[in-house]
Amino acid sequence: MPPTAPHLAGRTECGSDMHTPLRDFLRTETGSAAVLLAAALAAMAWANLAPGAYETFWGTELSVHLGARGVALDLREWMNSGLMTLFFFVVGLEARREFDMGELRERRRVTLPVIAGLAGMLVPVLIYLALNMGRSSAQGWGAAMSTDTAFALGMLALLGGRLPTGLRVFILTVAVVDDFVALVVIAVAYSGPIDWPALWTALGLFVVILAVRAAHVRRGAVYAVLAVVTWVALEKSGVDPVVIGLAMGLLTYAYPASRSDLERASGLFRLFREQPTPELERSVRLGLASAISPNERLQRMYHPWTSYVIVPLFALANAGITVDGGRLAEAYTSPITLGILAGYVVGKPVGIVGASWLVSRFSRGNLRPPVGWGATTAGGAIAGVGFTVSLLIATLAFSGERLTQAKIGVLSAVLCSFATTWLVTWIVGHLPGQARSRALLGTGATIVDLVPPVDVDRDHVRGPLDAPVTVVEFADFECPYCGLAEPVIRELLADYGDVRYVFRHLPLDDVHPHAELAAEAAEAAAEQGAFWEMHDLLLDHQGALRAVDLLRYAEQLGLDTERFHKALRLHSGAARVAEDVESADLSGVSGTPTFFVNGRRHHGAYDIESLTAAVRAAKERARLNQPAD
Repeated sequence: MPPTAPHLAGRTECGSDMHTPLRDFLRTETGSAAVLLAAALAAMAWANLAPGAYETFWGTELSVHLGARGVALDLREWMNSGLMTLFFFVVGLEARREFDMGELRERRRVTLPVIAGLAGMLVPVLIYLALNMGRSSAQGWGAAMSTDTAFALGMLALLGGRLPTGLRVFILTVAVVDDFVALVVIAVAYSGPIDWPALWTALGLFVVILAVRAAHVRRGAVYAVLAVVTWVALEKSGVDPVVIGLAMGLLTYAYPASRSDLERASGLFRLFREQPTPELERSVRLGLASAISPNERLQRMYHPWTSYVIVPLFALANAGITVDGGRLAEAYTSPITLGILAGYVVGKPVGIVGASWLVSRFSRGNLRPPVGWGATTAGGAIAGVGFTVSLLIATLAFSGERLTQAKIGVLSAVLCSFATTWLVTWIVGHLPGQARSRALLGTGATIVDLVPPVDVDRDHVRGPLDAPVTVVEFADFECPYCGLAEPVIRELLADYGDVRYVFRHLPLDDVHPHAELAAEAAEAAAEQGAFWEMHDLLLDHQGALRAVDLLRYAEQLGLDTERFHKALRLHSGAARVAEDVESADLSGVSGTPTFFVNGRRHHGAYDIESLTAAVRAAKERARLNQPAD
């Protein structure tokens, strides 16, 4: 039997964490949507029950001085220009992660979401300007263009499994483009008079940050101090300082944990175990930190704070409006409210879906959304949820009653966009089976993570060789989590007769001393046509993988034990195992078990429900991509 392993819901790998930055990002934003909504409702209740107290509190001035110099802002300004810098820092981190490791690492895939994001801002702005043409309220055009990432992803989660996961990645990418352009707009169109000496100082400090980064300085405190000083210089210059948050996030590297770094960290820990000294303890901490990219570490550190504290506080500071019948009637006849509402509810989906269709048409299908057109339309509708940046620009563009009208437009757009998205998903959900699948999944080529692809003449394959779905597992015979995954794989193959399973070796010999020999034993058995029989025995007896145990298993299987023993002694299977290890390195795999479904890496749990869902989606997509008879 496998050794006892802690119950971790089938999520933890030996050697790496199966939680990916993108998956954690989506989960945290989804969970924080309710907190954000509660904060917005609390702000409205506060503003209506005690309007004087609400404005007095957020108008309280707070100053920070160092000698004769300092910064003095009211609490709302500290919220909007100070703490929101961290929010945009996290947005920049996620954008960089997608560019380095995610969907956008294939550079051609950047084109469509960038164009869709730009069109999804331009069309709402044009609608707003058309409704405010010739009026002084036209200056508030920026309040009608930006999607709120947290609200949009949270509302998508409320729709459950009716929309494909790829849509969330697409909308996230569009929202990053959206936020980047919005910050440029804030810096150029909604900043005060420019103090050029302060601005040149800020630019000089940013050059210093680039130089420090080029010198491969890894101490976070250095970057934090430089970023804070740059923030102060930008605030003094009249340019909204939140822009430095996005810039710092975009500069932060993202890369997968390499096997060599993890092995080095394991070696450092062994040294510390032998001699637990403060010096070795520090070496272990630094070794562990260097194995994980700064991008991932910073996301884990700051993302919960921005999602559960900073953005809700922003809503509390800015969503408070006094509402009565007369004010609502006035707002819904105001070109400001109607311009923002129409821009988000109509302009966003028209811009995103229209631009995506045009790019797909002019590229002859080489560039298309990662999901079907029904899901893309739902994504365009949910992108009409504007809140954080929209309210931020509204507070810069308006005051008094005009600001109230803008806020009513923003909050109304949130409700209408969600209703529109629900309607689109309801319609798509009631299409016939084939049409529904095509509308949700599309027929575009997906990015392939597995290198090299499966070769039935080389790989160890279980199941039909011509199956439409292939599940590849990188595994270690001594890894307890691989043992936990084995019954799941057997159940999956029993449930689906048209799925093939491929096993590739990844012995983590720095933590599992018998794993390499066990892998070679499986290859020695393969020479006698008994790979899968040996595979099953090894995973059933993970606590007994010494050479004498392996020979006993060979005898139990009725193999030629002398030939088997010679293969072990000469390490004849080592080259074959090394090929799989190289495949793992090329595919970005550093821990076990790691699964790929039709070439795409499976992120998340490897319980039967999660793997079944991944297999079903892969089967559906494979069926859609089959040529018509």
